[in-house]
Amino acid sequence: MVFKRLLGSLGVGGPSVDTVLDPAPVVPGGNLVGHVHLKGGNAEFTIDHITLELVARVEAEHEDGESEGTVSFGRFSVGGGFRLAEGAAHTVPFSVPLPWETPVTELHGQPLGIVLGVRTELGVAGAKDKGDLDPLAVRPLPAQEAVLEALGGLGFGFKSADLEYGHIRGTGQQLPFYQEIELTPAPSLAHRVDEVEVTFLAGAAGLEVVIEADKRGGLFSEGHDAVNRHAVAHADVPHLDWTAEVGRWIDQLVGHHGAHGSAAPHVPHVPHAAHDPYGHGRRSGPGMGTVVAAGAAGLAVGVVGGMVAAEVVDEVGDFFEGDEEDEGDEA
Repeated sequence: MVFKRLLGSLGVGGPSVDTVLDPAPVVPGGNLVGHVHLKGGNAEFTIDHITLELVARVEAEHEDGESEGTVSFGRFSVGGGFRLAEGAAHTVPFSVPLPWETPVTELHGQPLGIVLGVRTELGVAGAKDKGDLDPLAVRPLPAQEAVLEALGGLGFGFKSADLEYGHIRGTGQQLPFYQEIELTPAPSLAHRVDEVEVTFLAGAAGLEVVIEADKRGGLFSEGHDAVNRHAVAHADVPHLDWTAEVGRWIDQLVGHHGAHGSAAPHVPHVPHAAHDPYGHGRRSGPGMGTVVAAGAAGLAVGVVGGMVAAEVVDEVGDFFEGDEEDEGDEA
């Protein structure tokens, strides 16, 4: 029996684990719901703990170029402290909150190229087994969707999306990385802007929208980046003319003549969230969702994109966490 337990702790004849997430995509700040299914091994084992870990594939810029690795952005204990009989089946339900800044992986069911996963860690006889990794699908909050739909309606096109390791200065960013959604400019702006990058930093009351434009140079001037920030309350989603609102943001950004990489001097206060922070029942119109759907077939996971202006992003160092352990894993 002792020998069997030793083999089990090494992954031989031990319990198996299978985590099943509810199929519907979750929203940032929402609850991730599912079940952990255990199957007993060839002996009775004590399950010390069952832990869920949120992981993301993230890119980092450094002196030698660019690297990609796995970053953990949340851990939750969902069970443990019980004995699992030989060959027995046991199921542990769970519901855990996602961080508000969890990246969005899809829009209107079309993938954006972002890779997120839920890794299940099983603690047995003092050993840890990271044997189960499941893909995580995240749809946008209504405020995020409203901004993207407005950009699509204004003529901007979806180019790619990625996760960048680092911190955008002057923001309330909580996670060690941020998501960039890269857009091609509207035709009317193509002579002035190479591309536009949008980052959402969501919170319980609302979200901060960071928009960067890579502005073309003129005959007597060099190209440069302009960055503006705007705050949106979840409660305002049903009440704003989003095309007009986002159009003003773009006018301000493209017409901005400040220093290279500077940000708008004022970020408006975000009021407290309303009773329904997700705006359930809102139906989105045509816009960026249509653009994403049209280009999704050619979208490759891991596309290397641009960065937010270097002046507003902190320097980053090593960020790989456990890549040697999960070599070859994919969400």
